[in-house]
Amino acid sequence: MKNTILFFVVLFSFSAFAQDTLQIVKIEAGRKKLQKSLLKTTNTTVLSGQELLKAACCNLAESFETNPSIDVNFSDALTGTKQIKMLGLTSPYLLISEENIPSVRGASQAYGLSFTPGTWVESIQITKGAGSVINGYESISGQINTELLKPIKDIPFFLNIYGSSDSRMEINAHLNKKLSDKWATSLFVHGNNRLSKNDMNNDGFLDNPLGNQINILNRWQYTNAEKGWVSFLNFRYMNDEKQTGQVNFNPNTDKLTMNSWGSEINTQRFDFSSKIGYVWPEMPYQSIGFQNAYNSHNQESYFGLKQYDIKQNSFYSNLIFNSIISNTLNKFSTGLNFTSDEYKEFVNITDYSRKDNSLGAFFEYTYDNTDNFSIILGGRLDYQNRLGFFATPRLHARYNPWEGGVLRFSAGRGKRSANIFAENQQLFGSSRSFNVLDTNGKIYGLNPEIAWNYGAGFLQKFKIFTKSADVSVDFYRTDFQNQVVVDLFQSAQQVDFYNLKGKSFANSLQFEFNLEIIKHLNLRTSYKFYDNKTDYNSGNFQRPLQAQQRFFGNLEFETHIKEKGQQWRFDYTFNWIGKQQLPNTTTNPIEDRLSDFSKSYSLMNAQITRTFSSTFEMYIGGENMGNYKQEKAILGTDNPFGTSFDSSIVYAPIFGQMYYAGLRFKIK
Repeated sequence: MKNTILFFVVLFSFSAFAQDTLQIVKIEAGRKKLQKSLLKTTNTTVLSGQELLKAACCNLAESFETNPSIDVNFSDALTGTKQIKMLGLTSPYLLISEENIPSVRGASQAYGLSFTPGTWVESIQITKGAGSVINGYESISGQINTELLKPIKDIPFFLNIYGSSDSRMEINAHLNKKLSDKWATSLFVHGNNRLSKNDMNNDGFLDNPLGNQINILNRWQYTNAEKGWVSFLNFRYMNDEKQTGQVNFNPNTDKLTMNSWGSEINTQRFDFSSKIGYVWPEMPYQSIGFQNAYNSHNQESYFGLKQYDIKQNSFYSNLIFNSIISNTLNKFSTGLNFTSDEYKEFVNITDYSRKDNSLGAFFEYTYDNTDNFSIILGGRLDYQNRLGFFATPRLHARYNPWEGGVLRFSAGRGKRSANIFAENQQLFGSSRSFNVLDTNGKIYGLNPEIAWNYGAGFLQKFKIFTKSADVSVDFYRTDFQNQVVVDLFQSAQQVDFYNLKGKSFANSLQFEFNLEIIKHLNLRTSYKFYDNKTDYNSGNFQRPLQAQQRFFGNLEFETHIKEKGQQWRFDYTFNWIGKQQLPNTTTNPIEDRLSDFSKSYSLMNAQITRTFSSTFEMYIGGENMGNYKQEKAILGTDNPFGTSFDSSIVYAPIFGQMYYAGLRFKIK
């Protein structure tokens, strides 16, 4: 608490200093914070960097609080990690990429979204349905692509300092240097830590992990517009350390003992990527690009008496050629992909190490009459040493029946290897035994997951008393031909993994209405209904911990920007989350049993930002302001080494209100 008070004193002292010393810089109007195009073939929403400033956006996992397309939930009651879902499916079924290079995959599925600081992000593109074949075959329910700040366009200096009532402190610093009219480089430095122990629900366990992270990125950009060349080089290092468990746990004396239940998750990453592109100066419709990426991800962790270590070394290469057929109405992209993954994975003393290699070729044809119709037909052929030889077809179509309206349709197939331990790490924080019931497959004894996704959406933009408004509805369905079933219904003392024996599907229906009420006052609303069912060995159930219904509302207001850049910004977000199917706990003692379904609940977040000039601003906000907390977030706390201990059944916040404040300083 003393650290938080000191932070606020420094914060407001810096405010007084900044008002007297900062110079006036011209303010230029920008694009909308959230963009929906009537002419884009895919169902894509673009979140600008300004949109990410509307909440306590500290990393990529926390960047979707004000966007209704993505559902954000806590993955467990220990690590404080937020997981995302789209179309009713968890993040492994999404293709998550950074500048169109796959980034969160394999070993990084559980925590990878928390490894990209929000201040590094220039924009985020969210695409529903099957993605483009250019980016691979694994996308099933959609794609999230993050664009980072570009050195050529970035400002010389940026500083963000953040502190919260749950003892989280964070700092982000960006340094940018234009070396010439063609070369520029940026250095991004991020650090966060939490040193104080919090147990707001008095269950004897930390509500948030102790820990710290250091994250450094160096980007280089070369641009020669006259000759048609552009290239990027990225070097990145990250070290992330987390400690969680019982409040009195001391890793120096209690690690892997029954003195006290505790966990440490330590991750080191090194990433390198390069992109080089050439556009024919006399033929701007023709280009060639070559992408390469290497990353090393090393996680060493234990959960109570269970150990889990995974190291992944990956190499990715993508060659893309773009041109036209006869005229610019007919375009195509074609190229080759290569991916290599080496896993060294240990669950306790069991070795699950493996090597995966894949080589693929793709072709994507686009017809766009630049008016009211466009279609993208794509296909790729791949060979993967465990998945075999297979084809991936994709289709996207757009039709504008009248002014301001657009109808979209998409369909496609996806195939992926399920990394059952890396993707379900929250289950290590329980007494459950892990049982793989099938043995004939090539991935942990299981077969690859295969699914078809298809859906349609309609968007209509219009005016209400001269004010902008839009309404949209979309429906998507994912049908699994095969799925690795994660069965939590057989018993509270085990989790079973096996190949789908019956049917499994995910239906997603979303209505959205947005309105500019008056100038500078905007309203966003959304209602979502999910019907996700799977045939388990013990019966047909809704997928656990997925709300059937959700309502979202966001209200934002901004004052007019004054001559020196002064402005007030207000933001309020409301979420109503309906009941959720819960895993089976009937085999637990009575005091550690839950009902079949959770209660519905509401969450409220708000933020106020004061811009003192175009170079300095401060913000203060709160999350879960209604102070809603899950009644029993961890089962079996009296004996965490007993048979009913489980920290993975989390459907709501486990701690109450959280308030934060921060400042942003720029040199332009």
